[in-house]
Amino acid sequence: MTFLSILFALLIEQLKPLRVDNPVYTQVQHFAAKVEAWCNAGKAHHGQTGWWIVVGSLTLPTALVYWLCLRLSPFAAFAWNVVIVYLTLGFRRYSHYFTSIQVALSAGDEEAARRHLGDWINKDCSQMDMADVARGAVERSLIASHRNVFGVFFWFLMPVGPACAVMYRMSEFLSREWSEPEHMQDEEFGQFARRIFYWIDWIPARLTAVAFAVVGNFEDAIYSWRNYASRWNDELLGIILSAGGGAIGVRLGEPENKAVILAADASAVDIDSLELESQPGVEATPRSLQSAVGLVWRSLLLWMLLLALLSFAVWL
Repeated sequence: MTFLSILFALLIEQLKPLRVDNPVYTQVQHFAAKVEAWCNAGKAHHGQTGWWIVVGSLTLPTALVYWLCLRLSPFAAFAWNVVIVYLTLGFRRYSHYFTSIQVALSAGDEEAARRHLGDWINKDCSQMDMADVARGAVERSLIASHRNVFGVFFWFLMPVGPACAVMYRMSEFLSREWSEPEHMQDEEFGQFARRIFYWIDWIPARLTAVAFAVVGNFEDAIYSWRNYASRWNDELLGIILSAGGGAIGVRLGEPENKAVILAADASAVDIDSLELESQPGVEATPRSLQSAVGLVWRSLLLWMLLLALLSFAVWL
């Protein structure tokens, strides 16, 4: 049922992808903002309380409904699984940004490419050249595919899969929402959300990196992972980006004076320790975006194949 749930959810999303501003996500954002306003008194333990309120308020009802559906009918449980996977997966949620950047770069319209990337990452990209924009789009797409697809896959395979998938997505959302906005960067409130998401994402990030290596250039991906992942301040981003960049032969990460764009947080890269010239790969180009798309799709097929084999083994 797990494999079929993911398969049906992916098919539905291909036909009707959820937009970033869909009503479900909008309500979740409002709820998280209210909890932050209620709990934020400037201390780290207040953030811990807020995290448990938000995540528990969404995870526990999801688990309860799943249990009731199992008692009612396997088909009801299957339908609930599909709904939750559809809401938590985001394989095409940000694809319009990526596609717009790819089209603009292919047409040589640098201004449009900068504008689309800026809208995607909520940063000023007006000083970037085409290599910077291409690299930023590749980095963002690799991180988005992990956090919106492969990380969800891993937690959906756990017991009470729908609740675990919701827990993962909410943990990832709160780690950003309570840390990245300018007014939250210097506060202690988001420390717990960042720390607990690190442990929640510890295994999925490594599995994503392994998948990138298997379906891409294995030797360069593993070499970059072993030698360059530690140069990012954010270890998980470093693992995914170093392995992903090595897999497609593109150097990711760039000194600050060239407007680094690293996933959702430019500060995640340790600028002083980067030695890009020694890394395998070439500078990002518009063709690198197509390579990133192929890498993500092949990784998705690998995950689905392994899941199908696991489901078949359990059924036997």
